[in-house]
Amino acid sequence: MDTQTYLYNAHFIDDLYEAYLADPSQVDENWRQYFAKLQQEQPMAQPEVAHFPIQARYTDYKPRHGAGTGGELDQEALFEFAKKQSAVLRLINAYRFRAHQRSNLDPLNLQERQQVPDLEPSFYGLNEADMKTVFDTGSLYGMDRENLSNIIALLKKVYCGNIGAEYMHITDTSQKRWIQQRLEGAKGDFKLDVDTKKQILERLTAAQGLEDYLHTQYVGQKRFSLEGGESTIPMLDDLIQHAGREGIAEVVLGMAHRGRLNVLVNILGKRPKDLFSEFEGKAKQHQGSGDVKYHQGFSSEVSTPGGMVHLALAFNPSHLEIINPVVEGSVRARQERRGNNKNSVLPVLIHGDAAFAGQGVVMETLNLAETRGYGTGGTIHLVINNQIGFTTSDPLDSRSTLYCTDVAKMVQAPIFHVNGDDPEAVIFITRLAMDYRMAFNKDVVIDLICYRRHGHNEADEPAATQPVMYSQIAKQTKTQAVYAQKLAEEGLIGPEEGEVMLQQYRAALKTQDVVSRPVNLEFKNAIDWRPFIGTNWADPADTTITEAEIKDFMNRLTTLPEGFKLNRSVAKLMDARRKMGEGELPLDWGSAETLAYASLLEAGTPVRLSGQDCGRGTFAHRHAVLHESNTGETYLPLRNLSEKQANFLVINSLLSEEAVLGFEFGFTSSDPHTLVIWEAQFGDFANGAQVVMDQFISSSESKWGRFSGLTMLLPHGYDGQGPEHSSARLERYLQLCAEDNMQVCVPTTPAQCFHMLRRQIVRPYRKPLIVMSPKSLLRHKRAVSHFNEFTDQGFQVVIDEVDPNIVPEKVNRLLFCSGKVYYDLVEAREEHGIDDIAIIRLEQLYPYPKQAISEVLARYPHVKHRVWVQEEPRNQGAWWYMRAHMDVNLSHEEGRIEYAGRPASASPAVGSLSMHRQQLQDFLNEALQLEERGNARRTA
Repeated sequence: MDTQTYLYNAHFIDDLYEAYLADPSQVDENWRQYFAKLQQEQPMAQPEVAHFPIQARYTDYKPRHGAGTGGELDQEALFEFAKKQSAVLRLINAYRFRAHQRSNLDPLNLQERQQVPDLEPSFYGLNEADMKTVFDTGSLYGMDRENLSNIIALLKKVYCGNIGAEYMHITDTSQKRWIQQRLEGAKGDFKLDVDTKKQILERLTAAQGLEDYLHTQYVGQKRFSLEGGESTIPMLDDLIQHAGREGIAEVVLGMAHRGRLNVLVNILGKRPKDLFSEFEGKAKQHQGSGDVKYHQGFSSEVSTPGGMVHLALAFNPSHLEIINPVVEGSVRARQERRGNNKNSVLPVLIHGDAAFAGQGVVMETLNLAETRGYGTGGTIHLVINNQIGFTTSDPLDSRSTLYCTDVAKMVQAPIFHVNGDDPEAVIFITRLAMDYRMAFNKDVVIDLICYRRHGHNEADEPAATQPVMYSQIAKQTKTQAVYAQKLAEEGLIGPEEGEVMLQQYRAALKTQDVVSRPVNLEFKNAIDWRPFIGTNWADPADTTITEAEIKDFMNRLTTLPEGFKLNRSVAKLMDARRKMGEGELPLDWGSAETLAYASLLEAGTPVRLSGQDCGRGTFAHRHAVLHESNTGETYLPLRNLSEKQANFLVINSLLSEEAVLGFEFGFTSSDPHTLVIWEAQFGDFANGAQVVMDQFISSSESKWGRFSGLTMLLPHGYDGQGPEHSSARLERYLQLCAEDNMQVCVPTTPAQCFHMLRRQIVRPYRKPLIVMSPKSLLRHKRAVSHFNEFTDQGFQVVIDEVDPNIVPEKVNRLLFCSGKVYYDLVEAREEHGIDDIAIIRLEQLYPYPKQAISEVLARYPHVKHRVWVQEEPRNQGAWWYMRAHMDVNLSHEEGRIEYAGRPASASPAVGSLSMHRQQLQDFLNEALQLEERGNARRTA
């Protein structure tokens, strides 16, 4: 029994002590030892009034009666001490919870330290008379009992110095205790050795030296300087060295533009002369648009005590925090390449204060951290807190929280605020954060509170909107000079050595190849992207499989563990798939898609499929995860094909588009050998991730030379479900198409889906694939495929008329279309007995299949009208795209392509089912000329 458990139950202790005096064997062994020690240390007759032991020593403590001691227990004294002792422990706890509000965090000293009543002893009824009293300190690390004055002095030193710690929101006691031991054990003394201190100064010198050089050499040019936050460089340097010591093999960094050039040169080892060439407009760039210098990425390897560590700084657009999920995806791919070792690759995300609080993708990315499909074993978050956004510094305008980092509490990440002008505190907390991440594989946040010496960019005048702040900044001594003076006062360097180091660094910028730690630019573990460079979308790829393979795969996919009982509807689906595998039924969409995955997995290609509800599929067509109807146990046939198969991972993602899609893009940017698919719940929901499409998927190759084979399945089709569940916004993707940057496909048969998915891997071509995937076609009686469509042909970018009753020489009207509307046209044509109109399907809209379309046009010599038919409104869908491209195929004599479809609309679709049906009938009439034909028949 723990004696401390009963610290404040006075009656219990009284009775227990009486029992002990009467017969020691009547009490627990722990209490016997304690009472015996109590009697030996301090006879009850002569108590030390101001010196109490940890648990039950009270002023003038005397038992009520018994054992010949006589006297009455002083209950009032007992309760008074219990009350004081409780107050002390609550005061200690208050410092852990709230002392960060009184910490010295602002290097500009513009923010007054907050008054926190909870931190005053008087708040708990403690007064000056109690300061000499020795109290039990509870869990205060390294101090079992001490007088109150010393306890408070220690608490202030630990929690009210240049570090403000927030960790008491964590529910896991072991994590809190770990942090307490590290903070309280240090007692505010960071204990850095001489070499470390000199290394800090050397890196501060590098940080300032580069900015000083650029400021004078390239006056007025944007560089988004790190000045005011120079401690970032020694912090990253120490973090990487410490990571290597811990066995980390790769560090992947994501950051926005502030300080990026400094990190490139002083951490990753980019050659200064290459940076200077970019400032002077002389730098070579890859084929494509390229990007500005402060968006560029870089890779290198740096030596650490644990060996070489590969560093990768991700390319990033100006959309500040969007790089976060991209980095996490890249890290996950690298970790899987290293045997799913979460401690082999470390993600480091560098944020701005305004962006960390303001951008929703931060929350979405944090929410990925603890999930099975997206976790990376903990991320180090570094906030370069300039205490200002673009021009906004007042927290009343920039956020609704006390700190910009409060959002991280949602994943119970510890948050350490640190004064950027105290580099030693910065290094101490960096090491603590790294050790915490390695110990618990959890996210951790470092809030580096500093300032921005210039405006948002170097051409901006910040004093116009922030006169008080920038008046102080103008007087502020730079961090390098402050720290150099400190080391000089400690006798570690000479009084002028800090300035000499700056001059030496400036000279090195002109003469040395690199000014960071020595780096290596040859990577033994790098992915070889050369097979995918210079390839063409039309390169042949054999995506067929044999009939025997179809039957074998379908048998394995429908074989369940003994006694595994399925829900009745799922059992019916599995029975149908067994018949499909035997050739008794044609294959539907779900079976063809699953067959594609199975064939790739068996050939050694991993498959990663993620999205909201994608295990079952939004429309219940996939059922990649089977559930036992009684126990809830799951079984995945695609994971149980054979012992040699590759890994299959299907993830029902959190309700996020932006972060999840960004994650999957990042994964593909680091792994070209896995089929990675993101499926939207409905296609139009993808617009929540539009920035990922614009900044990465469509343009990463042109801007940065970065490839991605990501596949996006976007359910699309007009079934009368209203504006929000009809269109995947095909027009937006087509508008982004240029320079063969991606593929946009609209398959209309299960076999086409099969070949399209296999082609994405079999062909050495790694471009994003955007698919307008079906909804109602998943169960359409005509949207099925037979064995020969899997065994005899591959993916067809254009499908010519398939009805043998349509003779090309008789055709006078050609209808071009994509997707579900094809089946509407076919059914209407059959219903009216039309045989002089051919219907052509474009299964791949981009890259535009010009040659295939020309070959189709040549087969119909007597065509007078060529019409593009779509179910989307005229201002949406593929109409304007097709009109521009079909003009290339059509001669002047043939005229321009005509339009049949819904009228232009601000909304994608109508909400009324009856109006939906009327619109469908109207454009079918127009496309097939039903009204003219009816009039002609009546006239005849």
